[in-house]
Amino acid sequence: MNQETRETADPTAQLGTRIRNFSLLLSPTPRGARLARLLATEQLRTWGLPSHPAEHIVAELAANAVTHGRVPGRDFRLTLNVVGVTLRIEVTDTRGDRLPYAQETAPDGESGRGLLLVDALADRWGVAHGPAPCKTVWAEVEFRATGSRPASRRCPTDRPDA
Repeated sequence: MNQETRETADPTAQLGTRIRNFSLLLSPTPRGARLARLLATEQLRTWGLPSHPAEHIVAELAANAVTHGRVPGRDFRLTLNVVGVTLRIEVTDTRGDRLPYAQETAPDGESGRGLLLVDALADRWGVAHGPAPCKTVWAEVEFRATGSRPASRRCPTDRPDA
């Protein structure tokens, strides 16, 4: 028996108190980073949630895990959690000794803007340590019916010694 369902353009109406989880290991390669973005986008679509800005945040965090957190033979983990109206994106790699930090780059520079983008797109972001030797870089996005976004709030982290 078929039932008609009414779709709504408001993602917050669908969220309620449901908790949704998605987690997988990916190879620490450019292909693994691309796959992280594609799978996250598809999972959000399956849940009926918008992919923007989450797909860009996943792309940047996965690229950082592959570029700066890579240890040969060790995968990185992508985790998506939705609780209420909040999506939490986590990327865990095995380089807990390398902490990320947002940095200003030269206008003509070709890299170094990933965490600046995460800072601009996420409502909150930060780093969780452990278990050794891992670290998890996380970002949270709140879905709003009005489309308004609060000012970005960066979690303070110490800049690593050069």
